[in-house]
This record gives sequence, structure tokens and C-alpha cells, in this order.
Amino acid sequence: MYTIKKYLSLIKFSHTIFAMPFALIGFFLGVMHRQTLYMEGATENSTTIIHHTYFTNQYLLEKFILVIICMVTARNAAMAFNRYLDRHFDARNPRTAIREIPKGIISPESALRFVLLNCLLFLAATYFINKICFYLAPVALFVVLFYSYTKRFTPLCHLVLGLGLSLAPIGAYLAVTGVFGLLPILFSFAVIFWVSGFDVIYALQDVEFDQSQQLYSIPAVFGKVNALHISSFLHFLSAACVILAGYYGSFHILYWIGILIFTGMLLYQHSIVKPNDLSRVNIAFMTANGIASVVFSAFVIADLFIF
Repeated sequence: MYTIKKYLSLIKFSHTIFAMPFALIGFFLGVMHRQTLYMEGATENSTTIIHHTYFTNQYLLEKFILVIICMVTARNAAMAFNRYLDRHFDARNPRTAIREIPKGIISPESALRFVLLNCLLFLAATYFINKICFYLAPVALFVVLFYSYTKRFTPLCHLVLGLGLSLAPIGAYLAVTGVFGLLPILFSFAVIFWVSGFDVIYALQDVEFDQSQQLYSIPAVFGKVNALHISSFLHFLSAACVILAGYYGSFHILYWIGILIFTGMLLYQHSIVKPNDLSRVNIAFMTANGIASVVFSAFVIADLFIF
């Protein structure tokens, strides 16, 4: 149990709450898409009922478990690799010096083995999902692992992080349907702008350190005030994406209630973080965004099945 706790702490497992709800949205959008196709086919040709037998509860359960495995292992690999790659910077930063690798709780070699194990598990899970997920799996791994390098050469690192997490709704949708769809792509864009926006806020804590180490981030390059303006704009784009998805997907009242809560949490985190007062960054980062993702996804999924 102690070893498990060490690795859960290394990867900040609780932060899975940010991307997992959007993966569930993608998954259940895929379920509804398949169900719609079946109903249309059954109306036109009763023999489709025979072909539908494989689309059973067991089939969905298997896909659901594999999607969860993919989400967890991809994120485990990304977080552990980030900790491995940044271990020397973390050791010099007073805020991060208490992390597992700098403190010697987990060795760099063990962290790297953990990365490789999770990459293999991720690839294995996609193999059992379908061909398109398996073929695209190396691309997904490249994106989530490549993020760890970006702070060394571009302030757009926040957007790369958002891109990595945005693969969740698209990937989950592909797992069920085997095809791309515009609606999950809109949710993925919402995730890109949402995640990059709150990551900019989180990076406010390390402005001076990043500048001293020639590391790039939007706050380090553009300053705290401008960084908050950029974060606000990114969150505006995120809200615009979920609103557009609502109209495109012809959602109902529960979805729009979810949007009110989601945008309310975005506004809340910007109201409590100021350039000269970063004391509530962690509340904005963890609490507000956790509520935003979990509650919003709950309302979206409820809307899909109730109406």
C-alpha cells in the first residue's frame, strides 16, 4: 500500500478528475450515436436486429473498462514522465522540491519504468478496443509525453497540455463508434481551452523561478497581469465551444444548466486569483475545475439519456 501511495502521489492521481468526465461524455455520445444508427436501421430493415446482438451491455461494459484503462494509463505515463524529465528543475524549485523524485522517495529509474509500463498497458488496451484506436495510440502517446519538453522552448506549453487532455472525448467516442464525429471534437476543443486556461493560472506560482531557469510559460513571458487576461480569453473560448456543442447537438435543459455551472466555475476562479494575490490558486485549480468538469459531465450525460 505504501508503494501504491507513492506512485499515486507522484502522478497526482486525484487530478484525473479533470479529463475523466470529458472522456465519459465522449463515451456516452458514442453510445447514443450507435443506438441511433441501430434504431434507424431497425426501422428500415428488421435484419439489423441480428447484427445488433454484439452491441450488448457486455460489449459496452468491456469498452467502458478499456476506455478507463486507457485514460488512467495514458495520464499515468504523461505525469510520471513529466516528473522524471523535470526532476532537476523540481529539485531547485522550493515549491516542488518536496516531490517524490527530488526527495528520493522514488528513484528516476523507477519512475521511468513506471512510464514504460503504463505506455505498454495503454497500447494493449487500445489493441482490444478497435483498429483505429490502436493505430492512433502512438500519436496520442507522443502528444501527452511531448508536452513535458515544451516548457523548454515555447510559452504555448499550456495549449499542448490542453491538447493532450482533449484527446479524451475523441478517443472515447472512437472506442465505441470507430469513426470521428463533430460533436466530440467540439468538446475536445472546449477541453483544450479550458485546461490551458487553468494551467496558465497554475503557472503564476512559478514566474520568478521559470524566468531564472529560462523556462517558458505564458506568465513568465508575458507577466502575471497579461497572463490572467490570456487565461480569461482561453476560458471564454472554452465556454463558446460548449455552447456551440449544445446548439449543434440539440441538447435540452439539463445541458444548459450544466453550462451555467461550468461557466460559473470559470468566472469564480478568475474572481479569486489576482496578480498580487495567489493565495487561492490551488482552490481555483483543483476545487473550481473539479466541480466544473464533474458537474458539467453529469448534466450532459443525464441530458443524453433523459431526453
